Amino acid sequence: MGNSKSGSLSKEILEELQLNTKYKEEELCAWYQSFLKECPSGRITKKEFESIYSKFFPDADPKAYAQHVFRSFDANSDGTLDFKEYIIALHMTTAGKTNQKLEWAFSLYDIDGNGAISKNEVLEIIMAIFKMINPEDLKHLPEDENTPEKRAEKIWSFFGKKEDDKLTEKEFIEGTLANKEILRLIQYEPQKVKEKLKDKKP
Repeated sequence: MGNSKSGSLSKEILEELQLNTKYKEEELCAWYQSFLKECPSGRITKKEFESIYSKFFPDADPKAYAQHVFRSFDANSDGTLDFKEYIIALHMTTAGKTNQKLEWAFSLYDIDGNGAISKNEVLEIIMAIFKMINPEDLKHLPEDENTPEKRAEKIWSFFGKKEDDKLTEKEFIEGTLANKEILRLIQYEPQKVKEKLKDKKP
């Protein structure tokens, strides 16, 4: 009973996660059980994370994007995610407040972790996002954003940046909050696909 490793979540972690996410105790405990089933060591490696991620995108190649997502959530840079990092990742990407999501998005785009984003970093993430868009949906993208290069260019010009400029976290968050277009361009939203399918109904 005394061994909290054996499959129940420690009280401290449980309380911290309830405080920092919208998840309830029952949800967290259930997730912890399935987390341990998938990852008996209690940690997810980059490979395991990629394979979990792939299940969400069966018709695409999310590997590059998953690697960036993994990097942005590996808070202590030890090459694995523990349950806490994993749940916070889940919360941030799906249910976090806009500001939290943007802080996360900044860390996603700040590939080298130097506290600023370059245009090349934007392009690298956008290329990873494009690998997850299926060819049918690519056809429906507007002319000025239907390639990673065009989309990166569009994002960069929205921020009013020159080719070699850098973007700070403050500029990134303020610019994105001020312009809904940027928010749409920097993220991958399967939701848009669902909406399109709804529209196609007779």
